[in-house]
Amino acid sequence: MKSIKTLLLGTAAIAGIGFFAGATNASAAEAYTVQSGDTLSHISSEFFGSDDYVNAIAEASGLTDANLIIVGQELSIPTEEEIANGTYTVAETTTSTATETTTDTTTTDTSSTSTYTSSVSGSEAEAKEWIAQKESGGSYTATNGQYIGRYQLTSSYLNGDYSAANQEAVADAYVASRYGSWTAAQAFWLANGWY
Repeated sequence: MKSIKTLLLGTAAIAGIGFFAGATNASAAEAYTVQSGDTLSHISSEFFGSDDYVNAIAEASGLTDANLIIVGQELSIPTEEEIANGTYTVAETTTSTATETTTDTTTTDTSSTSTYTSSVSGSEAEAKEWIAQKESGGSYTATNGQYIGRYQLTSSYLNGDYSAANQEAVADAYVASRYGSWTAAQAFWLANGWY
């Protein structure tokens, strides 16, 4: 007859094997399809309970711009173990798609930026840039559900023209008519989390 101690140790060893078998299955990267309203920060928080893993998700998914994800796009979510060991692989198909999109957008942004010059300067320009960073990370191609571009305006405000020049002009007009100034818009954003 085996002693209780031997039985407990045997049970613990079997449980340990089961745990490691389960952990091995859980350590494979997971695929995630981008939904309307998603951001990498939100996705990182959902999977890891923190937005500290944005860069790892972007890298594992082959994104060249962490601020540009598209509804329906498939992302690769590495495990914490893969992140810690640096063992996740970069998805090749997503990389080429993201590169093409970024290249096209950069070309559009460069040509469009030169056709509009904002009249704001000093603290107004600082407030405008602060809002752009909060809204989109400064990206003209950022989307979040119905909101588009650097200042996260709706398609109806932009009249379907998503060029950098139009985004700048429309944002200046919107802020001037609604708040009177970019510093007032920033104060509103600080109080409400949006402008």
